Amino acid sequence: MFYKPSNGHGLPQNPYNAIISPRPIGWISTQDNKGQKNLAPYSFFNATAYVPPQVMFCSTSSKEDQNNTKDSVANIRATGVFCINIVGFEMRKEMNASSIFLPKDEDEFTFAGLTAEQCKVIDCPRVAGTPAALECELNDIITLRGESNYMVLGEVIGIHLKDECINNGRFDVTTYQPIGRLGYRDYVKVSNLFELQRPND
Repeated sequence: MFYKPSNGHGLPQNPYNAIISPRPIGWISTQDNKGQKNLAPYSFFNATAYVPPQVMFCSTSSKEDQNNTKDSVANIRATGVFCINIVGFEMRKEMNASSIFLPKDEDEFTFAGLTAEQCKVIDCPRVAGTPAALECELNDIITLRGESNYMVLGEVIGIHLKDECINNGRFDVTTYQPIGRLGYRDYVKVSNLFELQRPND
């Protein structure tokens, strides 16, 4: 099968998200200038550089109360900071609950039954109990092609690691089993690892 996205795929559901998978989930916490908290998961998310550590996520839809974007992007534009909370398997239901579209003055932390903790170096909440959290300072927001498509680029300036996830000096993902987004409504959890040695290592 071959198709041009501009012409459509002819399948019952769009295969595009299933092709590029699994994708890590960035659970983005922000707040507006008045201190109103927001939390939302994004599967268009990844690391982009080591030194200094940098990350990106993309927002691809909008809300009527946020001027052609969503709460996360609007809050980051206003404050210049955000936090990426890493999702372990045990918080999968809370992550999913926080994906609800709420009015901008309602709190997804409360809706999902989560506790917000204050970040250390930025004025932003984070999700208590996550295996890791990345405190980020905004570098840029890039407008992408298409309606309401934005890429947020940030520098990681503070990192939280849950002590129980450090095993023999390594951050051990098997201790919390990160989940990833597949296509459609499907997800995956990381439970088995294998190692490959690079030719030049």
